Amino acid sequence: MMENNLNQDLHNTNSEDSKAAIKADAKGLWASLKTFVIELLDFRHDTDREATIAAIKADIPFKGATAWILICSIFVASVGLNADSTAVVIGAMLISPLMGPILGIGLSIAINDIDTLRKSLINLATMLVLSLLTAFMFFYLFPLSQDNSELLGRVKPDIRDVLIAFFGGLALIIARTKKGTIASVIFGVAIATALMPPLCTAGYGLSQGNFDYFFGAMYLFTINTIFIALATFIVLKILRFPMLRYANSQRRKNIARIVTFLAVAAMLPAGWTFYDVLQETRYEQNYKTYLESEINQNDNLWLQRETLDTEAKKITLNFNGEISEATKSDLINELKGYEYLQEFSLVINGNKNRSTDKILELYDMAIDKIEKRDSIISSRNFTIDSLKLVLSSNKNEMDLNAFSNLSKDAKIQFSELEFFGYAKMLSSSNFRSTDTISVVKTQWNSSLSDSLVGLRKQALKRWVELELNLDNVEVVGD
Repeated sequence: MMENNLNQDLHNTNSEDSKAAIKADAKGLWASLKTFVIELLDFRHDTDREATIAAIKADIPFKGATAWILICSIFVASVGLNADSTAVVIGAMLISPLMGPILGIGLSIAINDIDTLRKSLINLATMLVLSLLTAFMFFYLFPLSQDNSELLGRVKPDIRDVLIAFFGGLALIIARTKKGTIASVIFGVAIATALMPPLCTAGYGLSQGNFDYFFGAMYLFTINTIFIALATFIVLKILRFPMLRYANSQRRKNIARIVTFLAVAAMLPAGWTFYDVLQETRYEQNYKTYLESEINQNDNLWLQRETLDTEAKKITLNFNGEISEATKSDLINELKGYEYLQEFSLVINGNKNRSTDKILELYDMAIDKIEKRDSIISSRNFTIDSLKLVLSSNKNEMDLNAFSNLSKDAKIQFSELEFFGYAKMLSSSNFRSTDTISVVKTQWNSSLSDSLVGLRKQALKRWVELELNLDNVEVVGD
């Protein structure tokens, strides 16, 4: 009994030791994993604070060569927009010097440097005015023949533009703070954030008196500017860049208040812009789904025009033909099933008297559907004929032994025969349908006259048809 108790105690001790060992191993694994993740994502040890501040400040001034580089990049981007050339627009992004003042704004707010902030704002404003003036002059002299995709892509920002600007700004400032700046990252961010095309588009809007284009493009430029500066501010705060010290404590406090106010003033529009653009994107996504699911797939509805007014929260649908009250009620009820369109009002307009043009348009649509259907049917018939041909060919396929016996019998029946061949041949008389013809090729003894050869061919034709149970056999050859 005592021995059993000792064994039990020993077993319990071993179990506890095993559990403790497992817990220790788990803690060690977790600690190793934690260390690995920290080392993987932590970039603070690779930061050169003094060099970063000096490099950003050096890129802020806008004069001399920098001004001419900006003018040239604006011209290049404008030509690219005019020619609808993505490659040219990308080239303009790479040579543009606009990033310097924007990073300067984020840096100055992060380190409490009011002088750098003032210098950054002045230079950014100067760049902005010069860019708009250059683009205005170009498009005034060389207007677009039509609004192309490169232009239209910069007049209505969405949530993707906000995300691109913010994460592009993060990548840019992280690359700037790294010891040995990564030039490829800077070039990539310049392309991704695309600061130049919106300014060129805004200049185009001014030259043509199209203020919708102007304000839309400037809105996109503002988004890019704010969120790049915001990303710069966040990263520099995370890296704990040293705050600028002032000898006068009262001046230091005043500057700190001003910088804090400016930071909040920049962040509030950024937050509102993000929310506003996000809501706009949600409205449009729900709207497109509604049109596709509830209207476009309904063959009884013919939508002529549609508008989405997100500010007034109003949707207007204009249909060709009269719309019944029951249909209107169904469309309104279906709209309530879309989360972000529930507060929208729906205006449905029908056209009781269809015009001749609309009737002709409907006729053309019907003819197009019929032609497409006929094309499908023709294609299917061709496929069926091909399959029938293959099946028939397989059915009548003659193996080697059967041909050997047939040729021997042919020589016995027609002693003047010197050559005998048999094959299946595909033919088409109308170039639409396909037929299979059995062909026998012959060569007769040269001593036979032409008239006798003709008679022997006819006899051979009848004989082969009987032997192979075929309706038609063609005999060719001398």
